[in-house]
Amino acid sequence: MLSIALPALLTLAAAAPPPSAADATAFVEGVGRDLRRLMVRQQTADWIKSTDITDDTERNAAALAEDVMAYLSAAIPASARFDGVDVDPATRRQLHLLRIASTLPAPADPAKRAELAATAAGLEGLYGKGKYCGPIHGTGGRPRPPGAPVAPGEAHPPRPALRTPPAQGGGACRDLQDLEEILATSRDPRALLDAWTGWHAVAREMRQPYQRLVALGDEGAREIGYADLGELWRAGYDMAPAEFEADGDRLWAEVKPLYEQLHCHVRARLQQVYGKQLVPDGQPIPAHLLGNMWAQDWSHLYPLVEPYPGAGSLDVDAALRAQRWDAKRMVKAGEAFFTSLGLDPLPPTFWERSLLTKPRDREVVCHASAWDVTYSDDLRIKMCIRPTEEDLVTIHHELGHDYYFHAYFRLPILFQQGANDGFHEAIGDAVALSITPAYLRSLGLVRELPGDAEKGVVNFQMRKALDKVAFLPFAKLVDRWRWDVFAGKTPPDRYVADWWDLRRALQGVAPPAPRTEEDFDPGAKYHVASNTPYARYFLAAIYQFQFHEALCRAAGQQGPLHACSIHGSKEAGRRLQAMLALGASRPWPDAFEALTGSRRAEARPLLEYFAPLRAWLERQNAGRRCGW
Repeated sequence: MLSIALPALLTLAAAAPPPSAADATAFVEGVGRDLRRLMVRQQTADWIKSTDITDDTERNAAALAEDVMAYLSAAIPASARFDGVDVDPATRRQLHLLRIASTLPAPADPAKRAELAATAAGLEGLYGKGKYCGPIHGTGGRPRPPGAPVAPGEAHPPRPALRTPPAQGGGACRDLQDLEEILATSRDPRALLDAWTGWHAVAREMRQPYQRLVALGDEGAREIGYADLGELWRAGYDMAPAEFEADGDRLWAEVKPLYEQLHCHVRARLQQVYGKQLVPDGQPIPAHLLGNMWAQDWSHLYPLVEPYPGAGSLDVDAALRAQRWDAKRMVKAGEAFFTSLGLDPLPPTFWERSLLTKPRDREVVCHASAWDVTYSDDLRIKMCIRPTEEDLVTIHHELGHDYYFHAYFRLPILFQQGANDGFHEAIGDAVALSITPAYLRSLGLVRELPGDAEKGVVNFQMRKALDKVAFLPFAKLVDRWRWDVFAGKTPPDRYVADWWDLRRALQGVAPPAPRTEEDFDPGAKYHVASNTPYARYFLAAIYQFQFHEALCRAAGQQGPLHACSIHGSKEAGRRLQAMLALGASRPWPDAFEALTGSRRAEARPLLEYFAPLRAWLERQNAGRRCGW
């Protein structure tokens, strides 16, 4: 299985005590060389698997992932020998990062290691190949204006869950992208329910392998000194795991009142569309009505909740279609944003090797992602791009990852990551906050800026809040559920029950159909199927506004934070580059301070950004029964 020998590593580990600082440095350098070789092979196999999902590519990716697991299962225990050695800060930092290097550490037992690698690859493959084959009732339908009457039958309670998707002949087969389109555009509750239950049924097959992944991952975490996989994940933030969890709770408490105001108003508008029988007062909102498969992004509800209809309307989707923007042109626009800050153009290989559109001849993982496959500036994105504003924003986000890779690719391999995993997500999101109406006009996608400034601001902020604010509790709960699963607080016979208890409590969202423990609704989310930690997205949702504020100050911007775009500011680019170039070479508060001047995450910039909308929401919600 393991395709390289570990003589230098094991020789150093077995050296006569006491080990020296020179031994520690030699150990770290050797691990860096070995890891680079192994991780390049693994990344290459993962790229091939993600862009051509077959049994063979899954098996190949699993084998090479197993090699990395095997190496780390030897290197991490060996590194403990240097715990008491007085070494330079860079070596000590690399030893720490090695200890937390794997989000899925394998047990030392070779058979279990092979099983874990195959299980992880198989789960991601099940997700990527998932389809619902069955009827979708009334997939059309434009959003009904708020206050319009509900058509007969539309407010009826949802039908029982579809326990098994119909056979191939029972209806057209739709992949996740097709089903997401239905949730985004249809206002027929039966079609929405079919799409929602159809995709969630795909996850059932993941339930047993996921249970095994948890058992094996926990075993691997215990072997390297952690209580479980969740404690290992929480150890990656330069603070005690319990302290990190408490800090996340602090940030959520600060932003929760804003979310509750948004939830209250959106529910009231949905009641006008679907009726109070389907959307009752004081109750969670049925998940299938929020325009997104996971109810994590409510952007597609904007036509239903637009505060001032027509004031400052920006139909970017229509402009992209009318001007025939293709995938490459959209990515070129994203690249131009970064070069306007004084950053380098993307390398020619980016354009040769990226996957920008969905192929017709093979299965791919369409979930957008950014890559440096060889850890040497081999930048790429993988994305099934459509001419939509949402995808234009996502492109800017994914290129944020690539520019981070580019800034630190000359560092030792263990430093080639964000200062913590929230940084990588926050950079792209902070850049995307500069996609203002003025920036869109510079791209030719908006002809005129909103005329009524006050109404236009509230409308613009509503669009942002349906994405940014609606996402906060979902970003918080995914890992909270997994931490309880990893710790055994949520046993397999409560996987689904506890998932929905958390979603009701934090999101105010409920399942649209009966759920049982035969289902596996968490697995319907890519990051659960792929075992990707999710706390990073909650951190990014907070960090991005602090980063945006700091970059706007560097750019010399005056006026409200929501109106700022750093497009074209070389000084903002210089400040951004200085932080990106640190990679993970310093604890995250150091990198945070380098950009923001603060060593602590704060919700204040987010709340300041949305202050006009919050005041408007509070006026609208006066007299309503908010909460759930």
